[in-house]
Amino acid sequence: MEPGYEIDFLPVGNGQSGDAIALRFGNVFGPRNEQVVVVVDGGFTDDGQKVVDHVRRYYGTNRIDLVVSTHPDADHAAGLETVLKECEVGCLWMHQPWNHTDDIAKMFKDGRVTDNSVTEALRKSLDEARSLERIALSKKIPIVEPFAGVSDASGSVWAIGPSKAFYESLLPSFRVLPEPVAPQSGILSKAFRRVEEVIKWIAESWDFETLDDTGETSAENDSSTILLIAVGNHYLLFTADAGITALTNAIDLLNNAGIDLSKIKFVQVPHHGSKRNVGPSILDCILGPKLKQEAKLRTAFVSVANSVNDKHPSKKVVNAFRRRGAPVLATGGQGKCHYFNAPGWPARENWSAAEPLPFYTQVEE
Repeated sequence: MEPGYEIDFLPVGNGQSGDAIALRFGNVFGPRNEQVVVVVDGGFTDDGQKVVDHVRRYYGTNRIDLVVSTHPDADHAAGLETVLKECEVGCLWMHQPWNHTDDIAKMFKDGRVTDNSVTEALRKSLDEARSLERIALSKKIPIVEPFAGVSDASGSVWAIGPSKAFYESLLPSFRVLPEPVAPQSGILSKAFRRVEEVIKWIAESWDFETLDDTGETSAENDSSTILLIAVGNHYLLFTADAGITALTNAIDLLNNAGIDLSKIKFVQVPHHGSKRNVGPSILDCILGPKLKQEAKLRTAFVSVANSVNDKHPSKKVVNAFRRRGAPVLATGGQGKCHYFNAPGWPARENWSAAEPLPFYTQVEE
């Protein structure tokens, strides 16, 4: 029997976007030893128990073969503490930035960040990552840094980004090193200014695309682990919060390895659908060129807060995916399941049927 998979995007946060993904693949109709169970990120702190309960109830197990912390932002990593504490975990993939720069290593005192120059967001991220490390060490869970080329015990889960060299090149640009960026400059301040601006709308059509390749994201986002999972003839691509540069590096790796990208049947839309994380060129590489007419060649999921708003996901990003044969399904604060050659059963309680977002004729400028 051809192997199958179930991919569950759990509802996370309370009005905030985040990622908590559980999946299993293999002979999902068979015994546990013929399946691989993976958790990719765990949402906010209060979401961790949801992940644990989901795996126990719907996958029928308390063992997770692989837990991946793509990067230590609270909306991705905080819930993983509960997962590591309550489940039997085969391996933890996470980056340990303190192993790559003395600047970050020196910030920790008594196990917590003490450097006053660190922004509160980065302080929490670093503390969260160190906490995951401590839990894993206490439970003797092996820790692997998921740099490009690393694979899991099954040989089916691959880290395709970032490379170690690229990751280390990003560390000086985190929100701290060597000193804070001036408020009037930098990617983050630009983002804040954009949020404050009134959204203006422009027209799009199937043949007229306004998304461009100028989007920039933060170094922290570009440090996200990018995963490719091979299940039979299907590839599943998980992008976390990676941006254009990180995604381009990952796709270059796949092309150099001779991977047939047309076999990518499932794609996670990066960073909750932000227009700063993708552009036409990288989408052409991942999904193929724009189609002359609409067709569904693969499935795309985006994890967003409990209402689809004017910011996430970006409407021009949704349109760009759809033009390339990947209609986007948004969680909108509810759980969503995508499966192939799998029962998708028992039915997820209180989860609604998934419908792709429409093609928008008006998008944000």
